[in-house]
Parts: sequence; structure tokens; C-alpha cells
Amino acid sequence: MAISTSDYLALDLGAESGRGLLGRFDGQRLELEELHRFPNGAVRLANTLYWDLPRLFAECTVALGKAAAGRRLDGIGIDTWGVDFGLIGRGETLLGNPVHYRDSRTEGLIEVALERIPKRRIYEITGLQFLPINTAYQLLAMVRQGSPLLEVAETLLMMPDLVAWLFTGSRVAERTDASTTQLMDAQTQSWSDELCAALGLPRAILPELVPAGTDLGPIRSSIAADLGIEPVHVLATAGHDTAAAVAAVPAAGTASVGPDGWCYISSGTWSLMGVESPRPIISDSTYRYNFTNEAGICGTSRVLKNIMGLWLVQECRRTWARGGRDYEYFELVPRAEAAPPFAALVDPDDPSFLAPGDMPARIAAYCQRTGQPTPGDEGGFVRCCLESLALKYRWCVERLEELTGGRIRTIHIVGGGSKNVLLNQFTADATGRPVHAGPIEATAIGNILVQAMGRGRLGSLEELRSVVARSFPVTIYEPRDTRAWDDAWPRFARLVG
Repeated sequence: MAISTSDYLALDLGAESGRGLLGRFDGQRLELEELHRFPNGAVRLANTLYWDLPRLFAECTVALGKAAAGRRLDGIGIDTWGVDFGLIGRGETLLGNPVHYRDSRTEGLIEVALERIPKRRIYEITGLQFLPINTAYQLLAMVRQGSPLLEVAETLLMMPDLVAWLFTGSRVAERTDASTTQLMDAQTQSWSDELCAALGLPRAILPELVPAGTDLGPIRSSIAADLGIEPVHVLATAGHDTAAAVAAVPAAGTASVGPDGWCYISSGTWSLMGVESPRPIISDSTYRYNFTNEAGICGTSRVLKNIMGLWLVQECRRTWARGGRDYEYFELVPRAEAAPPFAALVDPDDPSFLAPGDMPARIAAYCQRTGQPTPGDEGGFVRCCLESLALKYRWCVERLEELTGGRIRTIHIVGGGSKNVLLNQFTADATGRPVHAGPIEATAIGNILVQAMGRGRLGSLEELRSVVARSFPVTIYEPRDTRAWDDAWPRFARLVG
């Protein structure tokens, strides 16, 4: 009997780049083919940072044209970063480009929000980590500025839902991405009327919430005609890229929380580190440590910490490139390996590192402020960033065990950052736990297999992960020189408090 193969397109939009990947699924294994890759990044207009949505969508249509050439697609899924959104007005009008989460408009807005509703009450409702980039504070900034866009907006759409609307006209919110807003009730999985009222936010523009796997309908006839293809249906996959990546963790047959549990790091511009739980964990400890509860697929919760991630290295590279020293990542790794170990450490989540700018100067200022020597060269700065990240992962692992009462035996690193061999080994050494690195394209894999689940070709999250484990290799890093990391740990622990 012939094996039925389904073809799906994953549009995976990240903060640095986007890509269109074709997934061929035969019911047992998944094969990936990258069809189109394109850069992404902030665009400054006047004093505001935006995303260039028209260009991003144009690149997405190029990817669709390549994917649909000579084949029938079973679905299209879009995943992006969280928290950012666009507004739709009357007559299918896009009300401007989405503002970038690193824009300065939310500075001080958490404090403003806490004047209207107690911090503990916000956390009791949402279970979400307090970050100034969260959608709630972006909307509050618009309300305080008297934005005319809010006066004419009919619908707010998160980034993956916004791209899906451009393709289909559908106006809904997929839950995994909506859970990053700090406007969704973590227990009821619905928008919080209480929060919207307390913060003075326009509740009426928040759309219907739908689960991952929902069929959003066919692409617009105009797009199909422009590309010369048959109408293809768009499915609401796990729209938040971290939710898609966590779905693709190849931990078949084991529970994340328990005596032999595992945790994940979705590694890229951000490091999202956490466990998968059958329900949100909202407690005194998660509140104190500022952990977040975001929705996963199949009713799961992702209990995690947002860590600044490889952003520090990315911004260092951009700063050096502006000065005429344009290094590739592979050129910096041997420099970092040769640099003195543990010469300087930073808390990767220090607020001074959030905005774009001269990252080496900010790291140097942090070191001076904390009584440490400044890294001497590019290798020293990169080593400082990677060692500090690995130690922050150790801090996070220990907190996760405390929060869940379980034991984390294995760390799964997925996403583009899983290619960083030096950071992977540092993580194993710092935490004293084996690291399983890969798959690299976990976000696209999760995107595609959630589409397959929506089409009825997979029946459970366990089945999905079994496909990942069969289809993609992982590299295992065993702990080696743990004593040096144990010696450095007290210094780092003082920095993070």
C-alpha cells in the first residue's frame, strides 16, 4: 500500500531572519527543505522602531510561490516572536506597521500599571513574567499617548495572526501567542476582562481565541491569482515560535516534570528556558522569581524564564561591524575559547542590555559598576556573554526544580542556538547535566507537525515528539570541567541576587 505524504509550508519569522520551509510528512518521518530565507530587523522611522510588515509579507508570498510550484500543499502555518501586534480598521485597513518590542515607548509603564492594579493580582490572573515589552504595556503606552489608531481600530492581531489575516482575512487569536500578552487568564485560557478594565485597555478589539491546529480558511483569491496557484488553507499552528519549538523537543516517552524530568532551552536571540507542565504553576515562588506561564499545545503550559539569550553577542557583532570589524560567528568562537575564563561575568537580563545599541560599551559599564575587569578584546566579550548565559541557565535549572519539586536530568536545547557548540558545552559544564542539542529547525518542525495534527495525521503530543525523534539527530554534550564552574558560581549568584 502506498504511503500518503502530506506537504506543509512553515513560515517561521524570527527577530533576525525569516524562512519558508517545506515539510514532507509520510506519517512516520518528516523531511525539511528550506525554500526561502530573508533578513529581518527593526526599522526606525522618526523616533519609533517598527517591523517592516509589507516587506515581510512579500517575502512570505515568495516562499509560498516556491512551495506551491508543482505540488498541492496541505497547509500553511505561521509562527513568530511574541508580544507584538498590529491593528486592523474598518474596510480591511492595516493601521500602520507593528511597533518593535524594543522600542522605548514602554519604559516605566509597568510602574504605571501597578498604580491601577496590584502587581500580585496581575500575576494571579496571568501567571506571566513582568517584562516591559509585554503587549499589555505596549497597549497602555498607546492609551496614555492618546493614539488615534486606537480610536479607529476594530481588531488587534498578534504577529502570526496578523500575517494569517493578510493571507486569509481571518481575524482570530491563536492561544499560544495570545498567552504572551499578559492579558490572558492562565487558568481559563480566555481574555481577562478584569485586567483590561483596570488598565483602561480597549477589550473590544481583542479577537476570538482559537487553539493551535485550527483551520483559518483558504488564502485570498487575489494572492492565489497573483501566484498562479490553487487556494491553500492556512492553519493556526503554534503561533508563538517558542511554543512550536517546545512541541518539537525530541523527548519521546518522558515527562518534563518528575523525578527523571527534562527542561528545554529554545535558544536564539532570546533563551526561553523552562519545563512543560500539565497546568500553570502560579505560586509565591514563581511570582518571586518572575517565572512565566505560557500556553503550549494540547492544553499544556510552558513554565519558563525569558533570558536575554544570544542577543548580547548579536548586538556586540553589530557594534563591531559598524566600526569596520565585521566578524562572522565562526571567527569569534576560537577567540572566545582562547580568552581567559571567568574574567568577567554579567547578569544577561540586566535592563541595560535590552535596547539596541553599543553592547560592548554597556557590558564594560556593567563590569565597572560591579567591580570587575573589562573584557580586553572581542573574544573576551563573547566569552563573558556565553559564560554568563550558561551560569544563568544553572540558576534557572535550580529554580525550576524548586518550583516543580522534580529533578531535571537532561537539558534539551533546540533552535538556531543549538548550533553554538561552545555554549552547549558551557551549559553542560555549568549545570552538571547532559545537554541534548537539536533539532536546529525545531520551530519550523513544530509548526509543521502541529499543522499535521490539525489535519488529523497525528493524534497526540507524544506521537508528534516520536516523529521528531525518528526524523532528526541530536548531539549530546556531557559535563566535563564542572569544578571551575562551581568555583565561579558564587560570584555569579551575587550578581543576580
